[in-house]
Amino acid sequence: MDLGKICQKSIEIVKQTGAFIAEERTKFTLDKIETKGRHNFVTYVDKGAEELLVEGLHKIIPEAGFITEEGTRCVRKEVLNWIIDPLDGTTNFIHGSPPYAISVALMKEGAIVMGIIYEIVSSELFYSFTGDAAYLNGNIIHVSGNNRISESLIATGFPYNNFARIDSFMNSLNHFFLHSHGVRRMGSAATDLAYVACGRYDAFYEYNLNPWDVAAGSFIVKQAGGGVSDFKGGNNYIFGNEIVASNKAIFKEFQKKVGEFLNSNE
Repeated sequence: MDLGKICQKSIEIVKQTGAFIAEERTKFTLDKIETKGRHNFVTYVDKGAEELLVEGLHKIIPEAGFITEEGTRCVRKEVLNWIIDPLDGTTNFIHGSPPYAISVALMKEGAIVMGIIYEIVSSELFYSFTGDAAYLNGNIIHVSGNNRISESLIATGFPYNNFARIDSFMNSLNHFFLHSHGVRRMGSAATDLAYVACGRYDAFYEYNLNPWDVAAGSFIVKQAGGGVSDFKGGNNYIFGNEIVASNKAIFKEFQKKVGEFLNSNE
C-alpha cells in the first residue's frame, strides 16, 4: 500500500469537499440547522460534505470501511477504515466564525497510518502518513520546544452534552489560567490538534470527544514529534472520549496535571 499516493489522492478529495463547504457558507441561513442534542447541531452541509468524502475515498480504497460522524456509511472493516469528520466545528460554521475543518484519518488494523486536517477558512492543510514527516501546506512542521507549562499556550474544548466532569474540568481551567500563558477554546478539536502539531499551541486536552474528532489530529501531533495519551497516560484516546496532547518536553507533567483534575471524580 503506497500511503504517499493514497494521501495525495485523499487530499484532492478533501480540498474539493472544502470548496463545497466554503461555497455553501456564502448562502447558509440559520433556518437550515438541525439539532442532534443540546448544543449539538448538524446541517445539510455536514451531510453533503460527508457524502462527497465517502464517495471519493471509497474510490481510492474500495475495500476500506468507514467510521463517520453523520452515518453516511458506517461499515467497519477488519483491516482498513476511514475515520471522517466532514465538518469539525459546525457551531462555528453556523455562525460564520472560524475555525471549522475537515478531518480524515486512515486506520489500518487499529492503528492510524494517515491523517489529513483541512482548516477551510485559512486554507491550511495539515497532513502526514506513516514513514514521512508532518506537513502544513507542503512545509514540514514540528511541535513547539517550550519546556515549561508556565510559559505554554494551552487549548481545550467545552463539553456540549456530557457534564458529568464539568466541575473537575472547570477546576482544571482555573489552574491553567493561573499557571500558563493562557487557555484558548476555538471550537474545533481537529484544528486544536493541528495547531499543537505546528507549535502554535503547546498543549491540548478535552473530554467528551469522538474518534472522528481526534483520529487525524492525534496522528499528526505524534508525527510532528509530540506526545498523545488519554487522561491516565494510556493509549485509549481515539475511542476513549478523552485526549491529552502536547510537545514532548512538557508532556509527562501536563498529562499528570490534567489527570489529577479530570480523573478525580471517576
